[in-house]
Amino acid sequence: MNLQNAENIIVKYFSRSASARELEQLAMWLNKEENKTHFKDYVKLNYYIDYNVLDFELIQEKKKILRRAKVKRTGISGIRYSSIYKYAAVLVVFLAIGYYFLTSKNLVDDIPIIVNNDIKTGTDKATLTLDDGTDIILEKGQFYTDNNLTSDGESLVYKALAKMNPAYNYLTIPRGGQYLLKLSDGTQVWLNSESKLKYPVSFVDGQARQVELIYGEAYFDVSPSTEHKGAAFRVINASQNVEVLGTEFNIKAYSDEANIYTILVEGKIAVSNANVNQILKPGEQFNLNITNRETSVNQVDVYRETSWRKGIFSFRHKPLKEIMKVLSRWYDMDVIFLNKALENEKFIGTLSKDQDIEIILSAIKNTNIINTYEINNKTVIIR
Repeated sequence: MNLQNAENIIVKYFSRSASARELEQLAMWLNKEENKTHFKDYVKLNYYIDYNVLDFELIQEKKKILRRAKVKRTGISGIRYSSIYKYAAVLVVFLAIGYYFLTSKNLVDDIPIIVNNDIKTGTDKATLTLDDGTDIILEKGQFYTDNNLTSDGESLVYKALAKMNPAYNYLTIPRGGQYLLKLSDGTQVWLNSESKLKYPVSFVDGQARQVELIYGEAYFDVSPSTEHKGAAFRVINASQNVEVLGTEFNIKAYSDEANIYTILVEGKIAVSNANVNQILKPGEQFNLNITNRETSVNQVDVYRETSWRKGIFSFRHKPLKEIMKVLSRWYDMDVIFLNKALENEKFIGTLSKDQDIEIILSAIKNTNIINTYEINNKTVIIR
C-alpha cells in the first residue's frame, strides 16, 4: 500500500469510518518502522492542534497553528501539505483524539462492540415547578409564557415586577440536559445536567437577593448590586453560603460527590460555612469536603473548569473515573469499568458536548489508556 492510500485510511481511522478491511491494511502497513513515523506525525499534529486551539469552530485558527508549527509545503516527514489540511478539517468535527503512542498490536483486535446504542447527546431541557406545585416541561423548540416569565426552549427569562411577589419557583435539570435562567434582576444562571435551583419569582431593590442551589452545578453572572440599591446577591445550599456584590462564579455541589467546589471567575465573593469565612480572588477555587468539613483554596484554570457552559468539556490530567462521571450526566448513561485500575488513568483532551458518544469514546480509546469499549443500550463498558 502506498503512502497516499495509507493517509486516506489514517484519516478514516481517526474519524471511525474505516472498514475492517482497511484496518487490516493499516495494521500491515504499520509493521514497517518508517510507516510508524508517518503515523506518529499525524497523531502529533492532531495533539498539537487540539492542545493549542480552544475555539475549535474556526478552521482558520487551525491554519494559524499549523503555520506557527512551520509546516512547509513538503509537510512533516514527507506528508503532503494538502493532506494535512484535509486531516485538520476532519479534526474540526472529530475533536480531541489526545496523544496516541503507537503500539505494534493489531488494531482490528480492539474494535469497539456496539450492541445497541441508545445513548443520546444532551440538549436544552428542564422542568419548571411553579409555586403552586405545577410542573412545566421545558424543551428545545417549544415556547412557554406565563405572567412575568417566558421560555423559548433554550432559556427561561423572568421580567421584574412592580411589586414583590413572594412566590418561589424551582428549575430542575435532568441528566442529559442544560438550561439558561435569567432571573428578574437580570442575573443569568447556566444550570448543568442533574441540577436544581430554587429562586424567587421577583426581587425587591435594596433587599438581599437570595437563591438556593439545592444540588448540581451552576454558573452565575450576577447583576451588580449598584443596579439594585446595593442589594447583595447570595447563593446558599445545605453546606455553605456564597455572597457577592456583582461577579461571575461557578458552584459545583452534586449530591453524589463528597466535595463542593466554588470558583471565582471575576469580581469578589465570600464563601462561608459554620467553620470558615473565605474571600476568593479571581482564579481561585474554594474546596469544601462535606464529610470532614475540611477546606482549601487553590489556583485553577478557570476556562477548563467552566467551559461546560460554552459547550465544551476540557480535561487536563483528569482521572478517567471523574471524566466518565461528567459524561454520564450529559449523556444520561451508566459506565462500568471491567478493570478498576483504568479508573485512575489520566486523560488530556478538549471535547465538544455536541459530539456523539462513540466519537468521544474513540477519542479516549485512541490515547491508548483503554483497550476498547462496549455500548449496550445506555451502558458503556470500559475494557
